[in-house]
Amino acid sequence: MKRFLALIALVLIFCTSFVGCDLLPSPDVEDEESSSVANAALDNIPEYSGSIYITINDNKPSFTAEEITTKAYEFYSPLDSLERCGYAEACIGKELMPTEDRESISHVYPTGWEQARYDCVDGGYLYNRCHLIGFQLTGENDNELNLITGTKSLNNDGMLPFENMVADYIKETNNHVMYRVTPVFEGNNLLASGVLVEAYSVEDDGEGICFNIYIYNAQPGVSIDYRTGKSHLSSETPEETTTEETTTEQQIGDDEEAKFILNTNTKKFHKESCSSATDMKEENREEFIGTKNELKELGYTACGSCKP
Repeated sequence: MKRFLALIALVLIFCTSFVGCDLLPSPDVEDEESSSVANAALDNIPEYSGSIYITINDNKPSFTAEEITTKAYEFYSPLDSLERCGYAEACIGKELMPTEDRESISHVYPTGWEQARYDCVDGGYLYNRCHLIGFQLTGENDNELNLITGTKSLNNDGMLPFENMVADYIKETNNHVMYRVTPVFEGNNLLASGVLVEAYSVEDDGEGICFNIYIYNAQPGVSIDYRTGKSHLSSETPEETTTEETTTEQQIGDDEEAKFILNTNTKKFHKESCSSATDMKEENREEFIGTKNELKELGYTACGSCKP
């Protein structure tokens, strides 16, 4: 009970302007109109200035009355012509939540995946493979329609606390939550500028969960080119830094003996420095000293990211 009261207090901090959070559209408003309201709000997003997220439309989500349901479902938009994710939407209940452990997603490469390492980033690596709807909510793991390239700050500081709030609420109440995440790409950029996250608890008319936030896909101390996903320290020019894929490491010759990290599940081999090697589940990880030709004979193929 104390845990649930603490959860409600946290929700009240985020949802500063609701009492039984009234939804923005009335029941007779068409979906297109609610989308246009959301788009209008996004047109006025201020530049990132250090706060990882801001509230949109007084923190009220834009679900229409027709969209709200207690029947659990999930939907993921098809990739667009640039292979970028569209919005993901779900009515989340306990029946959708995973019952098995999460597996590796290192074989998925969302658009804008230009991994780099910086000392100013917790854990070193700039990017995560970010689920639009978190694994703990629907159990979707390596679904490419649900994964974008996101900074460590977007994932850990921005999205995760809200996902935890929703997951805890559902487990405590057995209620359902309408949940929608929309990645925002400007023009033909391959890296999303941020994500719009909307949530609304159904059975209690938004008293438990109600928020509408925009989370910036940014990282303190790092400047990012959203057209490509390439990055550099804010104190440096792009020429002064390199991404993980373009470091001074030379490509290993086919008959040159070296140490590789194998993923026995995906049958890929990686350099030790590859982020996919660090993300790998221990049960699928194996060290190998030998040549690339030997690995190819064993049925392994080279990682497309680190290009060993």
